[in-house]
Amino acid sequence: MFKGSNVALVTPFKNNKLDEETYIKLIHFHIENGTNGLVPAGTTGESPTLSHAEHEKVIELCVQESSGKLPVFAGTGSNSTEEAISLTTHAEKIGANGALIVTPYYNKPTQEGLYQHYKSINDKCGIPIIIYNIPGRSVIDMSVDTMAKLFELKNIIGVKDATGDLNRVNLTKEKLGNDFIQLTGNDDNALEFNKRGGVGAISVTANIAPKLCSDFQKHSVNSNADSKKESERLDKILQPLHYAMFVESNPSPVKYAAKLLKLCEDDVRLPLVKVTEKTKDIIQKALESSKLL
Repeated sequence: MFKGSNVALVTPFKNNKLDEETYIKLIHFHIENGTNGLVPAGTTGESPTLSHAEHEKVIELCVQESSGKLPVFAGTGSNSTEEAISLTTHAEKIGANGALIVTPYYNKPTQEGLYQHYKSINDKCGIPIIIYNIPGRSVIDMSVDTMAKLFELKNIIGVKDATGDLNRVNLTKEKLGNDFIQLTGNDDNALEFNKRGGVGAISVTANIAPKLCSDFQKHSVNSNADSKKESERLDKILQPLHYAMFVESNPSPVKYAAKLLKLCEDDVRLPLVKVTEKTKDIIQKALESSKLL
């Protein structure tokens, strides 16, 4: 149900308010351009600076507008277990297909703390859960053994791996098998990630290049020679975009790229700020090189 190119949706703002009209247009843009799944209200969607009402609204709109055409895995993570439970049960109630739940940031829980956090959420909901492991932002790193223990629970189905450690893909596959879904959170390593057993990505770049990302994912998991060659060709086109999207803190670069493509404005909420002139130039050149602009 959840593989291929899944977009970590940006949340568009206008005058520091949720721009619902533009957000709805973005959802339909992805439905029409090959995206395989939608991830609203994740960290790319600036969840840390969304109010609870906005967070819930962003998920509701995504479920409503996608109307079953694409699976919706809602970003419902928090460093408060009770808050994560509340967001996840709300997402389930309004019809999300699953939840993407980031490892608790700042608190620095132990592996047992991580297990109990996810188990508590699992026990209170009835939708699939994907673990989001991103030690670069949350400080802690969930071990493969902890994931294996969580995989025994009814709702835990996979991981968005943003460790950047490709050997982790092999270790996870060996320990948990093929049924455990592995999605990369690092656009730039998606080709090798899928070669090692991954089945897709939760992608920032897909915000601005949905068809390229979807076509790349389709070919990268196909073992025939033509698909292998095509996935490598598309990866070369996408790499400058992947780089440009992380020259400054996400999602400021991808929002500027989206502005150039007339998809949404580049407004972000403090403490994030708009990208510098130097970064704007890098982004524009990357869009031009990939023939998006």
